[in-house]
Amino acid sequence: MKQGYVFLTGAGPGDPKLLTIRALESIRAADIIIYDRLVNQEILNECKPDAEFIYCGKFPKNHTLRQEQINELLGEKALEGKVVTRLKGGDPFVFGRGGEEAVYLASLDIPFEVIPGVTAGIAAPAYAGIPVTHRDYGGSFAVVTGHLPHEKDKKQWEALVVGIDTVVFYMGMNQLDAIANQLMDSGRAANTPAAVIEWGTTSRQRTVTASLRTLSSEVRNRGISNPAIVIVGDVVHLRDEMNWFTEEADYLFRKPAELGNET
Repeated sequence: MKQGYVFLTGAGPGDPKLLTIRALESIRAADIIIYDRLVNQEILNECKPDAEFIYCGKFPKNHTLRQEQINELLGEKALEGKVVTRLKGGDPFVFGRGGEEAVYLASLDIPFEVIPGVTAGIAAPAYAGIPVTHRDYGGSFAVVTGHLPHEKDKKQWEALVVGIDTVVFYMGMNQLDAIANQLMDSGRAANTPAAVIEWGTTSRQRTVTASLRTLSSEVRNRGISNPAIVIVGDVVHLRDEMNWFTEEADYLFRKPAELGNET
């Protein structure tokens, strides 16, 4: 039996055109695709005609498969001699649990490759006209899970205020009030600009900006929900000048060759 192989592949933040060349190669090579909820379905059209698809998407408090089951599935299929592509939204090592899967595969001596992807915490703000760093507004940024232990580790919150200019939260929508309150209690000004970006980099993208104090109420008023990225920091001010996505959305989802033919 031939030896199996696993690709731990980042599928990018949503726009299929942000898929990397190496990621595309891993998708086309796969006998089996094990994919997450936030993987753009257009990407799956690049698979071999006889490829097997296994969905393992996770919703908050509702997982198709537990992480331990996903690990075992990767190992099982690879030991059958299959080329397996584990396709994850964003980057597999940025809150994608790719590290856990890699450790499990290594424990079984199964060869694997990690293919980084464009992560939503940088791409979604960029599509909203918000750079995570800027020489005049922020020279440091942190990428943080929204599942922080809100009241148990005050030092963790203080570190996000004292040493970090821009903070990007993944999986923070259900904790938005708590996140804002903890940041303000730790010293972040209530009028700090903040934004929530829903379905970033896709045609469904919507962005809400407000002060840190009012962000949660603005999000509720607009009906913004998951999947979404939360960004806090003075860089949000730049959206007024750099909001290219809304103005150029019709260009965004057309091929570069089409744009080049315009006069």
